[in-house]
Amino acid sequence: MSQKKRINPALKLALEIGPIAAFFVGYLVLRGRSFVVGGTEYDGFILVTAGFIPLILLTTALLWKLSGHVSRMQVATAVLVVIFGGLTVWLNDDRFFKMKPTMIYTLFAGILGFGLLRGESYLQYVMEGMMPLTHAGWMILTRRLAAFFAGLAVLNEVIWRTMSTDAWVNFKTFGLTLAIFVFFMTQGGVFRRHGLDPEKNGEED
Repeated sequence: MSQKKRINPALKLALEIGPIAAFFVGYLVLRGRSFVVGGTEYDGFILVTAGFIPLILLTTALLWKLSGHVSRMQVATAVLVVIFGGLTVWLNDDRFFKMKPTMIYTLFAGILGFGLLRGESYLQYVMEGMMPLTHAGWMILTRRLAAFFAGLAVLNEVIWRTMSTDAWVNFKTFGLTLAIFVFFMTQGGVFRRHGLDPEKNGEED
């Protein structure tokens, strides 16, 4: 297994959100336009999706090379981008790519939920180094995050099925990112009540 390396936080953030930002900018440039490639007509959304697939693979590979570590969530996201993005381009049907967030968040909710049924917090395995919490704290946060991911999956389905592509792109670019940020900002009570003191490792409040 590769050893973790230090990576500039700004560069790490750029590699993580860069593909999403590029997708948004590309869509703004190409929306409403169509192009004939190999005798088949594709609209701008399809072409931007085609460009997003190698970009997410490239940035994921760069993260691994520079940091020596890629989270399971990042790997799962990249795999689903390839699958659903590939189906979108191959079948020339944007519905598959729009369903991708639904599949991602359903997968994450399912994995966390499975761990909870076993009395474990799989979230702890991913984020323990970032947020030292008691076991009870991890279980509370995991239950809330699993429910949150399930809600995002449902919300994505409602938006892409009932609203315009413009609305969905804005939701995917800004709405999902903001929702995740707000979720963690509202969990301060859990962090205060169940945070571990580094000098009293393992001791609960």
